Amino acid sequence: MATKAELKKSILSSLASPRWWWSWFKIILGCILLAAGYVFFITPYKIVPGGVYGAGIVLHNLFPNIQVGTFGYMFDSVLLILAFIAFGPRFGAKTVVAALLTPGLMNLFTYLAYPAEALQSLDPAMMLGGVLDWSDHLMLATIVGATILGVGVGFVVQEQATTGGTDIVAMMLQKYCHLTFSQGVLIADSIVVLAGLVVIGFGSEGSNVEALELSGYSLIAIYVSSRILSYMLDGASYDRIIFIITSEHNEEFRRYIIEQMDRSGTYIKASGMYTNDDKEMIFLVVPRHELPKVQLAIKEHDPKAFMVVSNAYNTFGEGFKPMPEKHELENM
Repeated sequence: MATKAELKKSILSSLASPRWWWSWFKIILGCILLAAGYVFFITPYKIVPGGVYGAGIVLHNLFPNIQVGTFGYMFDSVLLILAFIAFGPRFGAKTVVAALLTPGLMNLFTYLAYPAEALQSLDPAMMLGGVLDWSDHLMLATIVGATILGVGVGFVVQEQATTGGTDIVAMMLQKYCHLTFSQGVLIADSIVVLAGLVVIGFGSEGSNVEALELSGYSLIAIYVSSRILSYMLDGASYDRIIFIITSEHNEEFRRYIIEQMDRSGTYIKASGMYTNDDKEMIFLVVPRHELPKVQLAIKEHDPKAFMVVSNAYNTFGEGFKPMPEKHELENM
């Protein structure tokens, strides 16, 4: 067990690390982008892209004296407490900071962007003097706003933190209702979007067609932000996992992988289920752009080989991403 002096030295060393400061910079920048995306491009046009801030937009239309960020505080505070009760101290300081900083920034940007008389209506014509009024370009506002949201959340999640909200709801549903995490997120976001349709859409003075259009923009925002987040976390494409089953050892193919591709793999002993013959299976991970090279090499050196290709969502080790540091794993 580490002594008190060793623990203090470890903490001071971590604080002095440039990686520590860069991590917190990205989290704060992500929160700023997330808040700006909502305040300037999503909330003024009553687009509801799911999550606790989407729920805040719905409730602001019922209680206009309370800002969206304040509703975010209400939801996130309760959800963080429930999460600590249900899962213990699983959520690190980064998640707590991100979940509480974002709604505060949303309120700050709102008060700076709107005159006092427009704080209830959040009329985009009065936001920043009307210079960002995209009421006639809702698709553009939706795509730009959702892109900013995706980038903001991406910066936060890259540093092993979350912004709370829907993630916590999904984890609760996963634990107590035996749903998958993605199913929990889908259910939580769907309820928020439907609430937006009822309260903001059908509850407004517009026609039912306009209400459905509003929900359509909300779904587009969810899709765009999720794709941007996926790009932020996984890049333009995933690495490829390749399983190659051969009937005999092929030295030429081995040399091609090691010498020409500068890669390595693993031999796995296997046997055919039907023939019961001994076979050799090669486990190989390559970037997406190198997959055609492997396919051509297999066709040339062992055209009867059996190959399976799958996506690798994260690849760590030499030639790929570096393994996470200890403090990064502890804050996940």
